Amino acid sequence: MNIHEYQAKQVLAKYGVPVLKGGVAYTPEEAAKAAQELGGPVFVVKSQIHAGGRGKGTFKEAAAGDKGGVRVVKSVEEVMENAKQMLGHTLVTHQSGPEGKQVKRVYIEDGCDIKRELYLSLLVDRSTSSVTVMASTEGGMDIEEVAAETPEKLFFQSIDPATGVSGFHCRNVAFALGLEGKQVGAFVKLMTALYTCFVDTDCSMLEINPLVVTGEGAVIPLDCKMNFDSNALYRHPDLMEYRDEDEEDPMELEASKHDLNYIKLDGAIGCMVNGAGLAMATMDIIKLKGGSPANFLDVGGGATKERVTAAFKIILSDPNVEGILVNIFGGIMRCDVIAEGVIAAAKEVSLNVPLVVRLEGTNVELGKKIMAESGLPIIAADNLADAAEKVVKAVKEAS
Repeated sequence: MNIHEYQAKQVLAKYGVPVLKGGVAYTPEEAAKAAQELGGPVFVVKSQIHAGGRGKGTFKEAAAGDKGGVRVVKSVEEVMENAKQMLGHTLVTHQSGPEGKQVKRVYIEDGCDIKRELYLSLLVDRSTSSVTVMASTEGGMDIEEVAAETPEKLFFQSIDPATGVSGFHCRNVAFALGLEGKQVGAFVKLMTALYTCFVDTDCSMLEINPLVVTGEGAVIPLDCKMNFDSNALYRHPDLMEYRDEDEEDPMELEASKHDLNYIKLDGAIGCMVNGAGLAMATMDIIKLKGGSPANFLDVGGGATKERVTAAFKIILSDPNVEGILVNIFGGIMRCDVIAEGVIAAAKEVSLNVPLVVRLEGTNVELGKKIMAESGLPIIAADNLADAAEKVVKAVKEAS
């Protein structure tokens, strides 16, 4: 689950991380009020969307101006005018995709005397089973660009979660960033608090870009992105309150309501599989056979007919889907339940794309019999490779 910048800073503040004062606004009038409470003389108006690169982004509408999604202004009147230009308009960044995201709230923050811009993030590193801190002196830039062009400017520090963060971890990163004097002590406190926050809230990613050193030598996160492990959110009802469903893909949101593991992709072949590993293998073999998956969808081991029906309807609601591959290995999941769900959904939404089904396992013969007698143009497959070949061929012939 992602959250907005202003929400991330509220979380950080609870752990003693120094953040600038600010206020969220949903209307130009609320933005002006927030600015008046801050006092100025410099304000920053920030579009709040779940995408990075807001400062370099562009708005689709001419009425929004061409100054990006983060703007520095010097009066309450300018705050109100820029908030008016942003709110209700669509901001396109390199992370939002060409369709962009509509700005429904802005964050009004105090200005800052920036002396240096740095980069800092904490990530779960599965290869080392640790929390890895990634830092760079090239703050304010896209970290992908830094990694591609100047990888020597990236510094990595692994922290074993069994022992936790120590002073030497923090100092290693501080020295790599070129901090000195009192800045080092301030950074040690900052990074310790960030690590504690990361672990306590079951973060999967915490990124600060830029982390700034002010003219007075303070070390402050100027921007922050946080992503939480969705499987651990049951432990954090307070964080669940930050969920913004308007920022989520409509199909992924609908899938979550039915406890389906669904991720939308850019391909043309919809996939419905039981089990995450089998789903990954299914997507891989579709690519191997010359196709492209439109989604990752794991219906789970204990799916009901209703959940399978919902999953099938979600796949078909994607206009990019030109064919569907159902690949079920019935262990806990019964093949006849899958067959009934697929048939019910196909009849309800008027199936108009090729459908290939591969069933194996519990009640497989009954499942095949149900589909054969359904009257639907279902293409049966003997194994996974056969299924992938048939769905790729059917999509090509249909187009």
